[in-house]
Amino acid sequence: MQKPRVVFPFVEAGLGHIMPLNSIADEFEKLYGDKVEVVRSKFFTESGDQNLIRYEEGLKKEVLKHNRHPFYGWFSTFSMDFWGTKLSSWGAMSFWIKGSKEAGIKHMKELKPDLVFSTHWASNYYAFHLNPRPLTVVYCPDAHVNTLFRYPSDLTMVSAVTGYDRALKRHGRRFDENNLALVPFLIREEAFSVPLDKKVNRKNLGFDEDKFTVVLAEGGYGVGKMQKICEEVLKRDLPVTLIPICGKNQKLYEYFITLKSKGKTDFRPQPFVSRIFEILASADLFCGKSGAGMIAEPCFFGVPQIITKYATKIERLIGRYYIDSVNSAIKIFNPVKVADKIEEFSSSPALLEPYRNNALKQRSNYGPEKAARLTFELLCTRFPYLKD
Repeated sequence: MQKPRVVFPFVEAGLGHIMPLNSIADEFEKLYGDKVEVVRSKFFTESGDQNLIRYEEGLKKEVLKHNRHPFYGWFSTFSMDFWGTKLSSWGAMSFWIKGSKEAGIKHMKELKPDLVFSTHWASNYYAFHLNPRPLTVVYCPDAHVNTLFRYPSDLTMVSAVTGYDRALKRHGRRFDENNLALVPFLIREEAFSVPLDKKVNRKNLGFDEDKFTVVLAEGGYGVGKMQKICEEVLKRDLPVTLIPICGKNQKLYEYFITLKSKGKTDFRPQPFVSRIFEILASADLFCGKSGAGMIAEPCFFGVPQIITKYATKIERLIGRYYIDSVNSAIKIFNPVKVADKIEEFSSSPALLEPYRNNALKQRSNYGPEKAARLTFELLCTRFPYLKD
């Protein structure tokens, strides 16, 4: 009997969409790879269709615009909320990149999916418009189910209890307990093998084991306030290990490696790194914007966070979740005041203990097993023989 095809379409619209999809695809294949065919698709680029390639490039530019120009990000999300899910998605597909809607539906059909698991609204949109329609699962990486992620699907997953409650309360006509699930944050499996001991990780990375360590990141594109914060810390020559992660921003990385410490600050700029979990687990403090994975990953290792930026309303909701519900983060947008706080915490690390303890309480709420299990159970409703 032919195995059902479960498609995981990767969309380049920020690492907050890519990393969780990698995580669930790995787990799903590990648990059910003998029963189903797992297909990982770089959806837009593999299509070879210029309309879709331009669409993905447009998504990348949108991410950069949101981070460089916060007003644009807020206006964009406000507009989506104003027009609603169906009008916003229809407008984005029909007018943003002409021909992308038809090309996307055509390419999704070519993948012959029986189930599509999406972490971006666009791939769910394409799957929904196939005939016959495959089963669709959407994982919203944000703390709340934002406008475009409310497009119809068979199952929507959200990782924050506040997002789950908000979706049921505010969007009861769309969601109920049968098509909405609260699942752990989909962190990658390799994170679980990284020790929590900061000194062990510092030693493995070649950092000073005893020095207060600060990691800064602003997403995969490295756009934000990181440069000004680093310059301020270096100017004060604080006795810390300072590790800015530049991601794909090669220009920023090249600038950072020209900066010199006066002596006390151990300045260790990093490009796009493969050992990100070890670096995060080596930190006493994380500073960065409140993207979904950007905050969840340091929280997993018990690292308190200073949120330095909200690029959109979506990121504000994520930030408020970690500030008000998890109680592992504080918000400081001014780079000079961020440096003030780094100076304060580095001289009195005990001040961070309550934040660290609150972050560690979230550790049990991670892992993709539940997401994989719920997805397989949904697949079994159409292919009952899989239960055997």
